[in-house]
Amino acid sequence: MHTVRALLPLLLTAGCKPPPDEAQHMPQADPVRGKQAIVRAGCGACHVVPGLRWPQGQSGPSLEGFADQGLIAGRLPNRPDLLVAYVRNAPATLPGTTMPAMPLTDGEARDVAAYLYASGKR
Repeated sequence: MHTVRALLPLLLTAGCKPPPDEAQHMPQADPVRGKQAIVRAGCGACHVVPGLRWPQGQSGPSLEGFADQGLIAGRLPNRPDLLVAYVRNAPATLPGTTMPAMPLTDGEARDVAAYLYASGKR
């Protein structure tokens, strides 16, 4: 019985999500390249992007604190795989969204996601 009590906390937390930093870790992505892709693609025309002073668009949601948000576009779980797909081709990932498909390769979209996770913490 003592063994069961000792293992109970481990069993109860085994199904929990990993901490945000671990869940959003993207080892093959580069946040520095991500910021460059964000600038090149013009994401700041619609969004406030952390680390960009200008432009600071207002038609899309602010991306400040993005890493701490539970949902992408208010409807998709905030996971790296979904964020990469959404950043690259939002209409295919979430039909009806107002965000357009972006001129990004899959690698660039991964870098953008890594940047948003790294710089979007409050």
